[in-house]
Amino acid sequence: MSISQKKVDTVVLGAGAAGLMFGAHSKRELLFVDANGSMGAKIKVSGGGKCNLTNEILSAQNYLGDEAFVKRSLDGFGASDTLEFFGKYRVHPTIKKGGQYFCNSSKEVLSALALANASHKFLFGNKVLGAELGKEGFIVRLDGQSIISKNLIIASGGVSFPQLNATDIGYKIAQSFGHEISQPKPALVGLTLQKEQFWMKELSGVSLGVKISQRDFEYKGELLFSHFGISGPAVLNSSLRWERGVLEIDFLPDFAFDGKIWSDRKQPTSLLPLPKSFIKAFLSSVGLSDKPMNRYTAEEKERLGLLKKYAMPIAGTFGFKKAEVTKGGVKTEGIDPKTFESKTQKGLFFLGEVLDVTGELGGYNLQWAFASGALCARNFRF
Repeated sequence: MSISQKKVDTVVLGAGAAGLMFGAHSKRELLFVDANGSMGAKIKVSGGGKCNLTNEILSAQNYLGDEAFVKRSLDGFGASDTLEFFGKYRVHPTIKKGGQYFCNSSKEVLSALALANASHKFLFGNKVLGAELGKEGFIVRLDGQSIISKNLIIASGGVSFPQLNATDIGYKIAQSFGHEISQPKPALVGLTLQKEQFWMKELSGVSLGVKISQRDFEYKGELLFSHFGISGPAVLNSSLRWERGVLEIDFLPDFAFDGKIWSDRKQPTSLLPLPKSFIKAFLSSVGLSDKPMNRYTAEEKERLGLLKKYAMPIAGTFGFKKAEVTKGGVKTEGIDPKTFESKTQKGLFFLGEVLDVTGELGGYNLQWAFASGALCARNFRF
């Protein structure tokens, strides 16, 4: 097969949130290359299709990554900047629980980004095979053609959602130019069970409010039982910082086993503010019967007290197919914190999820994508 070749000024690998926000702030004509058939494939499914743009409560502590690097970016382009940008295109999200800003639909977000990038060119349905430096610039290799570009913007995301054509091409290109990669892992994802917790599988579909902790983190929120393990907001956030070992779950974060409880004649299924199906399954798992509280022995009280400090060994995660994001990626030590340019190769830039920065649930990852894209375009003179 003959290989056609063309020259452009700047190629953007990935027409997602980071790349499109970069394009919206760039005055140069850009060529976007994306394996999907249209822009913003992941934006379409974000927030259940309603797109959680950003969060009112925004801090570098909401992210896994170099805190100083993240803080500088958020200071340069924060939640108010994101809201102001989309407001120009008549997108006015509504603030919800936890400071989250949700839109009516991801369609309005994509329409705004499409308008903001109307002057740029797009090459959809093209898988990038690699990129290297040639005599005239970067050579971006596609199937059947190659593109020579003065500047190369890597906004290809992580490897979560392979069903949306996510690949590791961004990491491979980074490594070929001397960058170090933190091992990519699934994040904001459900967690699987060890054999001892298989009793939870019968609770599939049941949810309850919990507090999950391990050494350096603690998250409160909903836990949802599934056939595969545990999910829900508190679990997804925990998966961001969990590496290995046991999680501690408080199934009664707003309830205390005080002295009066143990003199009560009611049974746990009637007294405790938990779904009855969960209490019954839990009691069975620890060898207890559902009897009046005042009839529990000291040793039985201790076992029932595990509801407040349940040791949960984790087998693993639901994997990249179920993960909302990828943690790990191109280490920020090799990236200019102002321009997002590679410190090892002039004209090479990395934006968004491909970097080793990952946010919690609640609009933090889209905010990171928007911030890195906008600041790169603003601060580097292409």
